[in-house]
Amino acid sequence: MSSVTNLIDDLQWRGLLADCTDLAGLRARIATGAPITVYCGFDPTGDSLHVGHLMGQLTLARFQRAGHNVIALAGGATGMVGDPSGRSSERNLLTREQLSHNIACIKAQLAQLLDFTVTANPARLVDNADWIAPISFLDFLRDVGKYFSLNVMLAKDSVKSRMEGDNGISYTEFSYQLLQAYDFLHLRQTFNCELQIGGSDQWGNLTAGTDLIRKKLGAETSSFGWTFPLITKSDGTKFGKTAGGALWLDAKRTSPYKLYQFFVNTEDTKVCEYLRKFTFLTRAEIEPLEAAHAANPGAREAHKALAREVTQLVHGVSALEAALKASAILFGAEIGDTAEDTFNDVVGEIPTYALDATRLSSPGLALTEAMLLVALETSKGNARKSIEAGGAYVNNTKCDPLQPTRTLTVADLLFGKHILLRKGKRSYAVLTVG
Repeated sequence: MSSVTNLIDDLQWRGLLADCTDLAGLRARIATGAPITVYCGFDPTGDSLHVGHLMGQLTLARFQRAGHNVIALAGGATGMVGDPSGRSSERNLLTREQLSHNIACIKAQLAQLLDFTVTANPARLVDNADWIAPISFLDFLRDVGKYFSLNVMLAKDSVKSRMEGDNGISYTEFSYQLLQAYDFLHLRQTFNCELQIGGSDQWGNLTAGTDLIRKKLGAETSSFGWTFPLITKSDGTKFGKTAGGALWLDAKRTSPYKLYQFFVNTEDTKVCEYLRKFTFLTRAEIEPLEAAHAANPGAREAHKALAREVTQLVHGVSALEAALKASAILFGAEIGDTAEDTFNDVVGEIPTYALDATRLSSPGLALTEAMLLVALETSKGNARKSIEAGGAYVNNTKCDPLQPTRTLTVADLLFGKHILLRKGKRSYAVLTVG
């Protein structure tokens, strides 16, 4: 069993505490040595979680690894309403069928970080539709609604910001905090769950839950709320967004290679923070990486460690190895036995040009012309000079400087459809036949 020093202090060192309803009380509770039950909710608004959800998953996993009991709550009921926290407009409402599908999908992603099979303290996945859906509207008003002051509800930041905005807030979303508060009450009564965690934008919902527990079950019934800071980029913009949209945990939507690239390209000012928050590396392992980063950021040791750890946590060892191999290709590594899916990730990251397959028929396409076609050179003459200077590569193999008239044929095709061209160390392009 982990001591309070090994858990609470570690979470604080990692920067994972934004606020707590009663930090001293929580310390004392954990210091008793008895496992505490903690939960975090995930509204299944899509069929995949994204990197923004990793904080909740990882924090739950830290508690589980410390010997405590953890519950991942899939909001089958609350997902039908939509949480107004951190949003300027109302969410699209989903059907029960859509939510059921989404819940089934995200359970597999949760299982990457939470252990649902361990004997001692297996993680539990629950759906709040199981206890909220059977309640009638009148019963909910009588048993839950009467404990909430309208003045307090209106003062919540998530509500106030929406009311002051152009779009306002519907009664549906306004009632969300009652539903989440009832979740905490139900889990407290059913599973002896004493702690709810969430992002800092969830503070109002968490305190609504602790207040409801106190009013319904008595002040002597322990309950705690813990929020971790929302992760942002150095300019304050939302973390986990790219030019192509959200960074998903589903490998079919965001490949392990792209996830690796996202974290390996973390801003220098944020990489040490992310190492603490997004990995299970210990303090003894992280602090030398932070020192190395401070001494020589260009070596990118911290960036690579961060990207390796997150990719392996989310997708596993074999996916990490494939991502590393794909990354190495863009640093000149031999393609060798690279899998087609891995190479396709590379293709998706560099300029790609269509080519009629007939152009590779005998005698083939002149390399000088190909370099011009893919904009690696501005003229055939310059292309010839690059070849003669030893700066031209086909499929990451250097072309013979003594053969500037080299041609490309079907024999050069990778997986029957791609030819990777490179000029110098970092200028890449791909020819793809249809």
